[in-house]
Amino acid sequence: MSSYFSEDTFRFLRALKSNNRRDWFEAHRADYLQHLRDPFLRLIGELQPGLAGISPHYRADPRGNGGSLFRIHRDTRFANDKTPYKTWGGARFFHERAKQVHAPSFYLHLEPGGCFIGAGLWHPEPETQRRIRAFLFDNPAGWTAATRSAAFRRRFALTGDSLVRPPRGYPADHPLIDDLKRKDFVATAPLADELVLGPRLRQAVISHFTGLAPLVDYLCAALDLEF
Repeated sequence: MSSYFSEDTFRFLRALKSNNRRDWFEAHRADYLQHLRDPFLRLIGELQPGLAGISPHYRADPRGNGGSLFRIHRDTRFANDKTPYKTWGGARFFHERAKQVHAPSFYLHLEPGGCFIGAGLWHPEPETQRRIRAFLFDNPAGWTAATRSAAFRRRFALTGDSLVRPPRGYPADHPLIDDLKRKDFVATAPLADELVLGPRLRQAVISHFTGLAPLVDYLCAALDLEF
Protein backbone atom coordinates (compact mmCIF):
# COMPACT_ATOMS: atom_id res chain seq x y z
CA MET A 1 0.00 0.00 0.00
CA SER A 2 1.69 3.19 -1.16
CA SER A 3 1.31 6.79 -0.07
CA TYR A 4 -0.15 9.52 -2.24
CA PHE A 5 1.79 12.45 -0.81
CA SER A 6 5.30 12.83 0.58
CA GLU A 7 7.50 15.32 2.38
CA ASP A 8 8.10 16.78 -1.07
CA THR A 9 4.42 17.78 -1.17
CA PHE A 10 4.69 19.81 2.00
CA ARG A 11 8.13 21.11 1.02
CA PHE A 12 6.61 22.51 -2.18
CA LEU A 13 3.70 24.13 -0.31
CA ARG A 14 6.01 25.72 2.26
CA ALA A 15 8.25 27.05 -0.49
CA LEU A 16 5.25 28.41 -2.39
CA LYS A 17 4.12 30.24 0.75
CA SER A 18 7.51 31.95 0.88
CA ASN A 19 7.68 32.59 -2.88
CA ASN A 20 4.09 33.27 -3.94
CA ARG A 21 4.97 34.72 -7.34
CA ARG A 22 4.22 33.66 -10.89
CA ASP A 23 7.85 33.45 -11.93
CA TRP A 24 8.70 31.15 -9.01
CA PHE A 25 5.66 28.97 -9.59
CA GLU A 26 6.41 28.55 -13.29
CA ALA A 27 9.97 27.57 -12.44
CA HIS A 28 8.59 24.92 -10.05
CA ARG A 29 5.50 23.84 -11.97
CA ALA A 30 6.91 20.33 -12.37
CA ASP A 31 7.09 20.01 -8.56
CA TYR A 32 3.46 21.12 -8.29
CA LEU A 33 2.36 18.52 -10.83
CA GLN A 34 4.46 15.68 -9.46
CA HIS A 35 4.02 16.19 -5.74
CA LEU A 36 0.58 17.81 -5.35
CA ARG A 37 -1.77 17.84 -8.34
CA ASP A 38 -1.15 14.42 -9.87
CA PRO A 39 -1.21 12.41 -6.61
CA PHE A 40 -4.27 14.37 -5.46
CA LEU A 41 -6.09 13.48 -8.68
CA ARG A 42 -5.12 9.84 -8.18
CA LEU A 43 -6.46 9.92 -4.63
CA ILE A 44 -9.71 11.52 -5.80
CA GLY A 45 -10.24 8.84 -8.41
CA GLU A 46 -9.54 6.05 -5.94
CA LEU A 47 -11.96 7.56 -3.40
CA GLN A 48 -14.95 7.26 -5.74
CA PRO A 49 -15.86 3.61 -4.93
CA GLY A 50 -15.82 4.26 -1.19
CA LEU A 51 -17.76 7.50 -1.59
CA ALA A 52 -20.38 5.73 -3.71
CA GLY A 53 -20.78 3.26 -0.86
CA ILE A 54 -21.67 6.16 1.43
CA SER A 55 -24.00 7.84 -1.05
CA PRO A 56 -24.60 7.05 -4.73
CA HIS A 57 -25.41 10.73 -5.26
CA TYR A 58 -21.93 12.06 -4.42
CA ARG A 59 -19.01 12.32 -6.81
CA ALA A 60 -15.23 12.16 -6.54
CA ASP A 61 -14.30 13.67 -9.91
CA PRO A 62 -10.61 13.25 -10.85
CA ARG A 63 -10.62 15.56 -13.87
CA GLY A 64 -7.81 18.10 -13.85
CA ASN A 65 -10.21 20.93 -14.69
CA GLY A 66 -13.77 21.20 -13.46
CA GLY A 67 -13.56 18.22 -11.13
CA SER A 68 -13.16 17.82 -7.38
CA LEU A 69 -9.69 19.38 -7.12
CA PHE A 70 -9.59 23.10 -6.42
CA ARG A 71 -7.46 25.17 -8.75
CA ILE A 72 -4.14 26.31 -7.31
CA HIS A 73 -4.77 29.81 -8.67
CA ARG A 74 -6.47 32.28 -6.35
CA ASP A 75 -9.29 34.57 -7.48
CA THR A 76 -7.82 37.94 -6.59
CA ARG A 77 -10.36 40.17 -8.34
CA PHE A 78 -12.04 41.35 -5.13
CA ALA A 79 -9.34 40.43 -2.60
CA ASN A 80 -6.92 42.72 -0.81
CA ASP A 81 -4.38 39.90 -0.90
CA LYS A 82 -3.14 39.76 -4.49
CA THR A 83 -0.80 36.78 -4.14
CA PRO A 84 -1.63 34.56 -7.12
CA TYR A 85 -1.60 31.04 -5.61
CA LYS A 86 -3.23 29.08 -2.83
CA THR A 87 -0.67 27.67 -0.45
CA TRP A 88 -2.75 24.56 0.20
CA GLY A 89 -4.46 21.83 -1.76
CA GLY A 90 -8.17 21.15 -1.48
CA ALA A 91 -10.79 18.87 -2.98
CA ARG A 92 -14.57 19.06 -2.84
CA PHE A 93 -16.65 15.91 -3.20
CA PHE A 94 -19.96 17.18 -4.45
CA HIS A 95 -23.59 16.18 -4.90
CA GLU A 96 -24.66 15.19 -8.40
CA ARG A 97 -27.05 18.16 -8.43
CA ALA A 98 -24.50 20.66 -7.13
CA LYS A 99 -24.59 22.66 -10.38
CA GLN A 100 -28.35 23.18 -10.05
CA VAL A 101 -28.67 23.87 -6.31
CA HIS A 102 -26.46 24.81 -3.38
CA ALA A 103 -25.80 21.35 -1.92
CA PRO A 104 -23.67 20.14 1.00
CA SER A 105 -20.34 18.57 0.14
CA PHE A 106 -17.45 16.63 1.64
CA TYR A 107 -14.04 18.32 1.71
CA LEU A 108 -10.36 17.43 2.13
CA HIS A 109 -7.71 20.09 2.87
CA LEU A 110 -3.93 19.61 2.62
CA GLU A 111 -1.66 22.17 4.27
CA PRO A 112 1.48 21.56 6.33
CA GLY A 113 0.41 21.60 9.97
CA GLY A 114 -3.17 22.43 9.03
CA CYS A 115 -4.68 19.43 7.24
CA PHE A 116 -8.33 18.71 7.93
CA ILE A 117 -11.41 16.95 6.64
CA GLY A 118 -14.95 18.26 6.72
CA ALA A 119 -18.45 18.30 5.32
CA GLY A 120 -21.51 20.48 5.15
CA LEU A 121 -22.43 23.86 3.74
CA TRP A 122 -19.97 26.76 3.97
CA HIS A 123 -21.38 30.28 3.44
CA PRO A 124 -24.71 29.16 1.94
CA GLU A 125 -26.97 31.77 0.40
CA PRO A 126 -29.50 33.41 2.75
CA GLU A 127 -32.40 31.45 1.25
CA THR A 128 -30.52 28.17 1.81
CA GLN A 129 -29.82 29.23 5.40
CA ARG A 130 -33.50 29.94 5.95
CA ARG A 131 -34.52 26.55 4.59
CA ILE A 132 -32.09 24.73 6.83
CA ARG A 133 -33.16 26.71 9.90
CA ALA A 134 -36.83 26.01 9.21
CA PHE A 135 -36.09 22.31 8.76
CA LEU A 136 -33.98 22.23 11.91
CA PHE A 137 -36.76 23.92 13.88
CA ASP A 138 -39.28 21.36 12.61
CA ASN A 139 -36.93 18.37 12.95
CA PRO A 140 -34.74 18.95 16.01
CA ALA A 141 -34.42 15.26 16.88
CA GLY A 142 -32.81 14.47 13.52
CA TRP A 143 -30.26 17.26 13.96
CA THR A 144 -29.46 16.10 17.48
CA ALA A 145 -29.02 12.51 16.29
CA ALA A 146 -26.76 13.65 13.42
CA THR A 147 -24.50 16.01 15.38
CA ARG A 148 -24.75 15.22 19.08
CA SER A 149 -23.96 11.51 19.18
CA ALA A 150 -20.90 10.49 21.18
CA ALA A 151 -19.32 8.98 18.06
CA PHE A 152 -19.78 12.21 16.09
CA ARG A 153 -18.58 14.56 18.82
CA ARG A 154 -15.55 12.39 19.52
CA ARG A 155 -14.28 13.01 16.00
CA PHE A 156 -15.82 16.21 14.68
CA ALA A 157 -16.52 19.80 15.73
CA LEU A 158 -19.20 22.06 14.28
CA THR A 159 -17.60 25.26 13.06
CA GLY A 160 -18.27 28.40 11.04
CA ASP A 161 -19.91 31.78 11.53
CA SER A 162 -23.06 32.46 13.52
CA LEU A 163 -25.49 35.29 14.05
CA VAL A 164 -25.04 37.36 17.20
CA ARG A 165 -28.79 37.35 17.91
CA PRO A 166 -31.43 34.69 17.30
CA PRO A 167 -32.76 34.76 13.73
CA ARG A 168 -36.03 36.58 13.33
CA GLY A 169 -39.03 34.45 14.23
CA TYR A 170 -37.17 31.97 16.43
CA PRO A 171 -37.42 31.94 20.24
CA ALA A 172 -34.23 32.80 22.10
CA ASP A 173 -34.88 29.99 24.59
CA HIS A 174 -35.08 27.24 21.97
CA PRO A 175 -32.92 24.25 23.04
CA LEU A 176 -31.05 24.39 19.70
CA ILE A 177 -30.83 28.18 19.44
CA ASP A 178 -27.04 28.06 18.97
CA ASP A 179 -27.55 25.85 15.93
CA LEU A 180 -30.42 27.96 14.61
CA LYS A 181 -28.06 30.96 14.75
CA ARG A 182 -25.53 29.25 12.49
CA LYS A 183 -24.66 30.85 9.16
CA ASP A 184 -22.48 27.86 8.22
CA PHE A 185 -23.44 24.24 8.75
CA VAL A 186 -20.05 22.54 8.74
CA ALA A 187 -18.20 19.94 10.78
CA THR A 188 -14.46 19.33 10.59
CA ALA A 189 -11.73 17.15 12.05
CA PRO A 190 -7.97 17.77 11.95
CA LEU A 191 -5.72 15.31 10.16
CA ALA A 192 -2.17 14.70 11.35
CA ASP A 193 0.53 15.38 8.79
CA GLU A 194 1.84 11.86 9.36
CA LEU A 195 -1.53 10.39 8.35
CA VAL A 196 -1.74 12.54 5.23
CA LEU A 197 1.73 11.48 4.13
CA GLY A 198 1.23 7.83 5.08
CA PRO A 199 -0.25 4.82 3.28
CA ARG A 200 -3.62 4.79 5.07
CA LEU A 201 -4.89 8.17 3.92
CA ARG A 202 -7.58 6.84 1.57
CA GLN A 203 -9.05 4.56 4.22
CA ALA A 204 -8.99 7.38 6.77
CA VAL A 205 -10.78 9.76 4.40
CA ILE A 206 -13.56 7.24 3.74
CA SER A 207 -13.85 6.53 7.48
CA HIS A 208 -14.23 10.24 8.20
CA PHE A 209 -16.70 10.72 5.34
CA THR A 210 -18.74 7.84 6.78
CA GLY A 211 -18.74 9.57 10.15
CA LEU A 212 -19.79 12.87 8.57
CA ALA A 213 -22.54 11.28 6.47
CA PRO A 214 -25.36 11.82 9.03
CA LEU A 215 -24.76 15.59 8.88
CA VAL A 216 -24.70 15.62 5.08
CA ASP A 217 -27.79 13.40 4.94
CA TYR A 218 -29.66 15.78 7.25
CA LEU A 219 -28.70 18.84 5.19
CA CYS A 220 -29.73 17.06 1.99
CA ALA A 221 -33.13 16.32 3.55
CA ALA A 222 -33.48 19.99 4.50
CA LEU A 223 -32.90 20.96 0.86
CA ASP A 224 -34.98 18.18 -0.74
CA LEU A 225 -31.89 16.44 -2.14
CA GLU A 226 -31.36 12.71 -2.42
CA PHE A 227 -28.72 11.08 -0.24
